[in-house]
Amino acid sequence: MLKVNEIDVYYGDLQALRGVSFDVEQGEVVSVIGSNGAGKSSLLKTISGMLRPRRGSISLDGNKISQAPSSHIVEQGISHVPEGRQIFPTMTVLENLEMGAQFSRSIKIQSETMQQVFGYFPRLKERLSQKAGTLSGGEQQMLAMGRGLMSLPALMMLDEPSLGLAPVLVSTIFEIIEKINQQGTSILLIEQNVFHSLKISNRGYVLENGQVALSGAGPELLENPHIRKTYLGL
Repeated sequence: MLKVNEIDVYYGDLQALRGVSFDVEQGEVVSVIGSNGAGKSSLLKTISGMLRPRRGSISLDGNKISQAPSSHIVEQGISHVPEGRQIFPTMTVLENLEMGAQFSRSIKIQSETMQQVFGYFPRLKERLSQKAGTLSGGEQQMLAMGRGLMSLPALMMLDEPSLGLAPVLVSTIFEIIEKINQQGTSILLIEQNVFHSLKISNRGYVLENGQVALSGAGPELLENPHIRKTYLGL
């Protein structure tokens, strides 16, 4: 499905990613973990076309997307739910959701897709006419994820979906991520909550200083001594 091959990514002269390679297969949940500044968000921005790799390639279903515009990448089936939610605060919940369905592949079945979103996030249906900026933090995260689903992605990329949420909401968000995956959407998850993310992941990668330091099955990484000491404090 998604294949990232030996990419180097820079901000000016500052290198953020060094020879990063990984893949996501159809139906998988894949986590990328690492400390702040490890390059996790830069990785998602590169896949979604916001940054360009100076070296290496990115392909989706065998088609290279490394230099494609973000709009084309969304149309090809990748959605990106960014860190910090990035909703439109002065627009209503409904208008925010509609913004996620602006491409031809999803407009025709927008109503049906929205009902699917309400199935995951029934609270959004109760707040359709409410300004997005007045929602709670948890509701805003639900809205950001719902907007990402409106484009009917084959692969959904989530950047820190549990950031700033109360513990009870963290568990809810991860349960919903699992449900979305069970309905056929592949998930690429960036998350500092290492325990929750690896617990639901088929596979995981550890980014350190812009490079892949470790990789393996999610349950295996949870038992890795380096992971337990560095990221779980055990």
